[in-house]
Amino acid sequence: MPELHSIGGDIRDFVSDSAAVERLRGFDAVIHLAGLSNDPLGDYRPGLTRAINATASIALARLARAAGVGRFVYASSCSNYGASNDEFVAEDGRLCPVTPYAESKVESEAAIIALADDGFSPTFLRASTAYGVSPRLRFDLVVNNLTAWACATGEVHLKSDGSPWRPIVHVEDIALAYIAAVEAPRADVHGEVFNVGQTTENYQIREIAELVRQIVPGAKIGFAAEASPDLRNYRVDCDYIARRLHGFKPQWTCRRGIEQLFDAFDARGLSVEDFEGPRFKRIAHIQQRIAEGTLHEDLYPIQRRIAV
Repeated sequence: MPELHSIGGDIRDFVSDSAAVERLRGFDAVIHLAGLSNDPLGDYRPGLTRAINATASIALARLARAAGVGRFVYASSCSNYGASNDEFVAEDGRLCPVTPYAESKVESEAAIIALADDGFSPTFLRASTAYGVSPRLRFDLVVNNLTAWACATGEVHLKSDGSPWRPIVHVEDIALAYIAAVEAPRADVHGEVFNVGQTTENYQIREIAELVRQIVPGAKIGFAAEASPDLRNYRVDCDYIARRLHGFKPQWTCRRGIEQLFDAFDARGLSVEDFEGPRFKRIAHIQQRIAEGTLHEDLYPIQRRIAV
């Protein structure tokens, strides 16, 4: 197993550090995960999303290239396909981002692939919508969220009309994709884009809701008062990663993931306040910290002196 070194902190600080190239020198690969992680955060201040997710990401790739890093694995997203029709979309399909988050990923991909050369090899992993138990579990993700509502209230609480399609993938399988991309022969991943997931793991939201209803005892399906169609609608073809990235062998299905989540939530005695409040809901947590005066609206800690 290769040695992994995690660099924490704000990516904006890292890429503006005059010593950044030296800090990257000697690494074989960079797995770039830093960024605002979802649409609510992306919508908070779109210009900030672009600065963090695109401008800083592109700067990091340039620094890695200057430091002689051979591999650069970028955390992209199937959100790039945005408003597609019901046909399956492969990696060469039309990109149609409908949110600032997705737009930032599309911009980053285009700029980083332009840096590829004989010494610098970027790879782009467009993850399906994640789900599953993890140390920093996200409740804004559809499978996690529907299961949480069912466990806490007995209702599988749909916030859309349930018609949109989503590809989904367990967080552990996403981690396997990163390992496979780093360990694969360079020729198999150089400049490549991979949809991360399984083609069989595309579901309409209402299908996920029905699986949750079947697994959580006594659960019933219900709709929020403001439930409406969602612009994001895409089915993703993941056959290319199965053919090309031989080290990627996904282990999870939606049903198994819901069972895992139910067991974890049931053991914890999950409440609505746990997952809808500021403790775990990222945008609510940030808004609370801004209101308390511990976080600047540009998402820097308030103790930091900000140049104007």
